[in-house]
Amino acid sequence: MKLGLILLIVFPLSAAGIILVRMIRAAGLYVKLLGKRIVTCAETEKPAAVEVAAGHAAMEALVGEAHLRLSDCSRWPEREDCGQACLSQIEVAPDDCLVTRMVEDWYRSRTCAFCGKILGEMNWIDRRGALLGPDGKAVLWDEVRPEDLPGVLATHRPLCWSCYIAQTFRRDHPDLVVDRPWKRIGPCGEIAGEPKNQPGVTNPPAHA
Repeated sequence: MKLGLILLIVFPLSAAGIILVRMIRAAGLYVKLLGKRIVTCAETEKPAAVEVAAGHAAMEALVGEAHLRLSDCSRWPEREDCGQACLSQIEVAPDDCLVTRMVEDWYRSRTCAFCGKILGEMNWIDRRGALLGPDGKAVLWDEVRPEDLPGVLATHRPLCWSCYIAQTFRRDHPDLVVDRPWKRIGPCGEIAGEPKNQPGVTNPPAHA
């Protein structure tokens, strides 16, 4: 009788433990597979932006082995019937091809093209960084199509949020901007000195 009672307690607890482990595993997989990724299309050998069906993979992980499949691709709907060979790239390095990861790694090691400030970690919520194109136009990250990201990172330079606001104001209101060609030094763009004899600029008297 006692053995039967023990078994009645142990078996449900063991089953609940197995289910809990599978649920944790499925939840972790779901979070890991979220987000847009950049892969090299097997057909065109060019960058493509894709998303993995994270929910489908998580449901499969609950009952067995998860199999990846795409839920979206920048080449769809025209090539929606492709063999999804690009999934092998995600299976090998799921984090390295994330758009956010690529941007953060690129941004972290650079300085602002205007003020020279070290940019550090990307802030996706507030005061996001931006990009300066070869044409001198400043754009935000969300204005760049994910599939164009590799090419953009090769041709653009990073901007801090403050310089992006300043350059956007200069572009939209050029009649309100006065250029003062002062020399800027230091990581925060400190001004080294004031220009002498510049037209339209009055220099303050020197202090005794």
